[in-house]
Amino acid sequence: MHFTSTRTPTRVSIDTALSAGLAPDGGLYVPVDIPASALAQAQPTLAQTAQALLAPYFDASNLRDALPAICADAFDFPAPLRCLSSQNTWLLELFHGPTAAFKDYAARFLAGCLARLREQASPPVTILVATSGDTGAAVGAAFHRRPGFDVVILYPEGRVSPRQAHGLECFGDNVRTFRVAGTFDDCQRLVKEALGDETLRARRALGSANSISLGRLLPQMAYYAHAALEFHAARGQALNFIVPTGNLGNALACWLARRMGLPIGDIVLASNANDVLPRYFAGADYQPHATVATLANAMDVGAPSNFERLRWWHRDDAELRADLRACAVDDAAIRDTIRDAPQRHGIVPCPHTAVGLRVLERLRDAGDDRPWAVVATAHPAKFDSIVEPLVGHAVSPPPALAAWLTRPARSEPLAADYGALRAQLE
Repeated sequence: MHFTSTRTPTRVSIDTALSAGLAPDGGLYVPVDIPASALAQAQPTLAQTAQALLAPYFDASNLRDALPAICADAFDFPAPLRCLSSQNTWLLELFHGPTAAFKDYAARFLAGCLARLREQASPPVTILVATSGDTGAAVGAAFHRRPGFDVVILYPEGRVSPRQAHGLECFGDNVRTFRVAGTFDDCQRLVKEALGDETLRARRALGSANSISLGRLLPQMAYYAHAALEFHAARGQALNFIVPTGNLGNALACWLARRMGLPIGDIVLASNANDVLPRYFAGADYQPHATVATLANAMDVGAPSNFERLRWWHRDDAELRADLRACAVDDAAIRDTIRDAPQRHGIVPCPHTAVGLRVLERLRDAGDDRPWAVVATAHPAKFDSIVEPLVGHAVSPPPALAAWLTRPARSEPLAADYGALRAQLE
């Protein structure tokens, strides 16, 4: 299988796409063709489903024989589909990994791929990652103390929760963390500028671990495929998904799994007040805007990178708008949903999951009684300062997250200026 850029016709291997992160023309790598999945039922484990689903993409890769081991390591914790107290409603829990967020699966998969692709005698690779809250911690954990790799994390200062900030700053060793005086979009812009700087790349090996990386996008299909296949086997129906959405990578993975033929029904993108996607899917021109700070901070994205991939796979706006829907939820509704969720749904959600639950409530109010799964993207304990006052009790962090919170934290300030980042990288 070959891969190309969203901007310039070219053909590269998946190994090249994974190692480069971003295409030389600034575009995002995509498979030239999306293969049909041969999966008729979920495999015994999530890791085995991932291996079977991803195998066609790695048929010509140097990683082909290592794919089972990579998947076994990356998907060694569950992604349970939990039935909620509300009728015909499920929660796809993706927060059982080491940093209590869905990013753990794909970050570990990418780290396993890049570690095997890297030649032992080659210089260290610097993995650049922009984060709006959870990506940086997942990438830091996946590459922490991994030989041959350095990690540089950029996060918007003051725009993540205190526990998220600690999780971004607690690694040390081969991981450096910078507090950027700006927004996530500024952090993302700096990463893209560095990856597109040929002079810098001639001096230092760079890679990306954001959802602009194909190695982050593709493995995220696995938990959608596994849940949908299990649900279909049990009930004979396609499962519909509501995906809290910021940079669009997780939702795009759900769409890709459906495109491969998995029994996935409708997909609704659940956005916060950063409503670029809801406005577009409602018929407005696609128009990125300055990021608005919200309670669901990991979704505070005003220019979602993966929209470029989504557009590349559709003939025109009409076809794309017919494929997906999107809704926006403001902070007041997020608070109300968190406050009501223990009684209404039997759970305490994080702010991002609350965005999905509020969208579900709107669908139910409109008479939609089909089976829906809301994607729970992070554990509520990562947002204790928001969640606990609303539900009236403490929310204990899971053991892995609690362990990270005991480590000392350290970060460095950085201006939202590429010259400042380049000076640090040089």
